[in-house]
Amino acid sequence: MKISVGSKNKTRLKAVIDAVVLYPKLFPNPEIIGVDTAIALYGHPISIKETVAGAVQRAKDAFHDCAYSFGLEGGLMEVPLSKSGFMEISVCAIYNGKAVHLGISPAFEWPKKVTDMVVKGIADASTAFKQLGLTQQEKLGAMEGGITGFLTHGRLTREASIVHSIIM
Repeated sequence: MKISVGSKNKTRLKAVIDAVVLYPKLFPNPEIIGVDTAIALYGHPISIKETVAGAVQRAKDAFHDCAYSFGLEGGLMEVPLSKSGFMEISVCAIYNGKAVHLGISPAFEWPKKVTDMVVKGIADASTAFKQLGLTQQEKLGAMEGGITGFLTHGRLTREASIVHSIIM
């Protein structure tokens, strides 16, 4: 069964592979194909509406000659009473050519100063972490485990968080 993913990002592709093998009857003999999708949305989404819209757009744009397409998008959502006012989530949109099915990962909070920089459009998350002296890594989001793994000291990785959004 051919499954398209609206990204060629290795982390996202691995998450889809890891998730679909959990459902052999729904996704028999999966062939996962990454598809470049141009999402000219918002830089880093800063609302659940933007994050869901990005995931849905990626899924629909990737739906070509396949049974299902997956769109995965990370973004911030407003969370009252959190320190920064926002938490990071991963959204999965699965599209079968007719309907979209959504799932959301566990949410977690970035350091407030990082969130402030992202929300104000000053920097992306990786740049903010580095500029604030929280890491020497150039691109936390691209390293194994991602920002999620960095903040949880490897207890939960970005890949696993994305798998949770797919399962949901």
